[in-house]
Amino acid sequence: MSDRKSFARRRKQLMQAAGDGAILILPAAPERVRSRDTHYPYRQDSDFWYLTGCDEPEAVLVLVPGRKHGEAILFCRERDLEREGWDGPRLGPEGAVDALGLDDAYPIADIDDILPGLLEGRRRVHYHLGRDPEFDLKLIGWINRVRAQVRQGAQPPQEFLELGHLLDELRLFKSADEIALMQQAADISVEAHRAAMRAAHAGVYEYQLQAELEYVFRKRGAQPAYASIVGSGGNACVLHYRSNASKTRNGEMVLVDAGAEVHGYAADISRTFPVNGRFSPPQRALHDVVCAAQAAALAQALPGRPYAAGHDAAVAVLAEGLLSLGLLQGSLASVLATGEYKRFYRHKTGHWLGLDVHDVGEYRIDGQSRVLEPGMVFTIEPGLYIPPDDVSVPAQWRGIGIRIEDDVLITRDGPRVLTAALERSAEAVEALMAR
Repeated sequence: MSDRKSFARRRKQLMQAAGDGAILILPAAPERVRSRDTHYPYRQDSDFWYLTGCDEPEAVLVLVPGRKHGEAILFCRERDLEREGWDGPRLGPEGAVDALGLDDAYPIADIDDILPGLLEGRRRVHYHLGRDPEFDLKLIGWINRVRAQVRQGAQPPQEFLELGHLLDELRLFKSADEIALMQQAADISVEAHRAAMRAAHAGVYEYQLQAELEYVFRKRGAQPAYASIVGSGGNACVLHYRSNASKTRNGEMVLVDAGAEVHGYAADISRTFPVNGRFSPPQRALHDVVCAAQAAALAQALPGRPYAAGHDAAVAVLAEGLLSLGLLQGSLASVLATGEYKRFYRHKTGHWLGLDVHDVGEYRIDGQSRVLEPGMVFTIEPGLYIPPDDVSVPAQWRGIGIRIEDDVLITRDGPRVLTAALERSAEAVEALMAR
């Protein structure tokens, strides 16, 4: 896990990017009610976690570059032995300074009195405007308090700037300790996917395979990074299938898209396997095409290459495969030009990965696909989905959905596949399931 120095370094980098005259304000994630007086499991806001390592709600981080009396300030809940007996221990302002390496901390109840004074004399406010409407109103109220003192010489901020413009770029490039956590999440996810494959048999329910996956996550001290997708048969053609309630049938395949989260950092893996352990010829033919598309995209995962080159390479291989199998008609050039392949491949070939499964970071800069650089981590996940009710294709292809997804780190020497250990090819999957 990242130590206090790592979080302090990130705060310092962000303040340097913001410059003197700025103030940066980040509230913690609010608790979410699940039903009546029970809550969803608490998940800290990723930006707040990235800069503090604090997992408590009802907190606000304020960064004031160049402030003589301390640049990094936290507002948080006070110690309360009665409440802590119900909900668990709290850091409290005194504990927060020491535990998190901050310059100062105050009770959250005092924020109305203290924050207007921190805003005064600052020209630019960096903040996620619109993310939390309730907090937006509080911030506007604090700024109006400063504006009301203009005749007495107060200087209210003049600009609101989107915090993500600075922070997203920092988060896009992973440090060594972040990569270590992502590798840990990847290793746990590999073990979990293998457990699901080994547990598969005709008649097993999708939720039972989900339980096998998530048992491994929890046993290894992780949790699901997102709602696990376990889609058998035609359910695999639903990209964000959620119910995981169907009973598998002999001859079907199962698409599993699931990843573990370790200290906030996500893995994201997809594999598709036959529930009975043997691919049918049509299933194997499509699976081979998707594998080849993934290999083509991975070959583009090099420093200096455009991010979009991986998608373009995967699309070309998928389209060529669909043509050779008779699922599309015409020439490769025409199928690519018209986008005809999108009937069977509706999504992009990957996304940034980190504290969020679909992590922050621009994909294009000045209208052009951004160039890959060391420290970036993203998924490569081509797929093919032939809807069960598509009568325009022969019956043997209908209801087959396949996605193969791995997590890739760009290094100076090329790609490092964090999830490479998990069986991928049809041969390797069949061999694993036969053991």
